[in-house]
Amino acid sequence: MLLPTGAKSFREALQFGCEVYHNLKKVIEHKYGMNAVNVGDEGGFAPDVSDIPEVVELLTTAIEKAGHTGKVFIGLDVAASEFYDRENKTYDIYYKTDKKGQQTLTGEQLSHFYADLVTKFPIISIEDPFDQDDWEAYQHLTAAIGEKTQIVGDDLLVTNIVRIHTGIEKKAVNALLLKVNQIGSLTESIQAWSLSATNGWGVMVSHRSGETEDAFIADLVVGLATGEIKTGAPCRGERTAKYNQLLRIEERLGDKAVFAGTHFRNPSSLLH
Repeated sequence: MLLPTGAKSFREALQFGCEVYHNLKKVIEHKYGMNAVNVGDEGGFAPDVSDIPEVVELLTTAIEKAGHTGKVFIGLDVAASEFYDRENKTYDIYYKTDKKGQQTLTGEQLSHFYADLVTKFPIISIEDPFDQDDWEAYQHLTAAIGEKTQIVGDDLLVTNIVRIHTGIEKKAVNALLLKVNQIGSLTESIQAWSLSATNGWGVMVSHRSGETEDAFIADLVVGLATGEIKTGAPCRGERTAKYNQLLRIEERLGDKAVFAGTHFRNPSSLLH
């Protein structure tokens, strides 16, 4: 994912993202050919690469070619439960490639792998780096790089108050991915946000695969961070309707609009 935290407004952030996206297409096409720039249902590219650092290098190059180095950063959504062997408690990071089974890692080894990536590339957020029940590995990574890097719980926490409490007690992550249609109600979503924010976590509101085109979470994200439902947490979503709504809200607020930018992990700090 692209995180344009160096932008001065949401409008500029969206511009940065679009410019990097189109440069990424050129980078991929130049390196892998025309067939490599086909996109999925949410517009993402899926070139045939087998090396993980190579993927991050593609994004870094696209950011540089767009002229946004130091303004646009990278976020990873690993979904590590997909390649976790629960019987052996190991991760096969190349499970979708011809290297399958050739390099399996323990949770601690995978933690070191992420830490190494963060030192080499402009990665500032990692979501679901481990299996949804591998609390120990989450603790290790958050202790190691959590001060500088956002560690987000999605599959780990499922917007559930009980699991959020556990995450706080174990110091497993430092951010919640909030999905309204995952927990089931707006009331519970606000409770999940409040508990997380009160304990110093970041909150990233997200759409969820299979939901409608309704742009409501754009309004929700602008309403969360103060506790008075007035201003915003980060928003993750590929749906055009949500981006358009955020643009409308920013325009309507005018000079009162505040873009979190580099304060994305604690946007309410801009209001006090």
